[in-house]
Amino acid sequence: MLSKNNVIFTKSCFIIILFSTAALIAAFAFEYIGGLKPCSLCIYQRIPHGLAISLCMVTLVFKLSPQSVVRIFVILAFTSLVGAGIALFHVGVEQQFWPGTQGCGSNIEATSVEAFRLKLLQQPIVRCDEIAWSLFGVSMAGYNLILSLGLSFIAAFAIFRWRNIKAQI
Repeated sequence: MLSKNNVIFTKSCFIIILFSTAALIAAFAFEYIGGLKPCSLCIYQRIPHGLAISLCMVTLVFKLSPQSVVRIFVILAFTSLVGAGIALFHVGVEQQFWPGTQGCGSNIEATSVEAFRLKLLQQPIVRCDEIAWSLFGVSMAGYNLILSLGLSFIAAFAIFRWRNIKAQI
């Protein structure tokens, strides 16, 4: 466990684990209980949350030096920013600001009818540019964008708070 001097990291880890776990539980609940199948971008947005949980668990379980914990928190902040980037891209696809990836099923190009049929069969059932669920006009990707930015802020704030406490000692 972290020393008492690193309480800010411990608290931040618990917050990050709580919110990332809640996001994953919500995603799986929408999928398996609510019947909303995820698109490929929805699946990609889950990866940073899983990585954040894993990094926080490493930080909490192993007795690491403060410098190692700071490095992990830099990775945590970056991971959450990547998650926010994926979510922002997904929001842009949903709002028709730009086309989705090849896996989103937004473009089908073929040179023959048979090639078109094969490409059509390979396309995902769920399209990335269709909003499956929203609350107050914000899609799940939009809420994930807000959450991911918040988690990145928490990780960065923990680093800056720790450095300020360290400087005062």
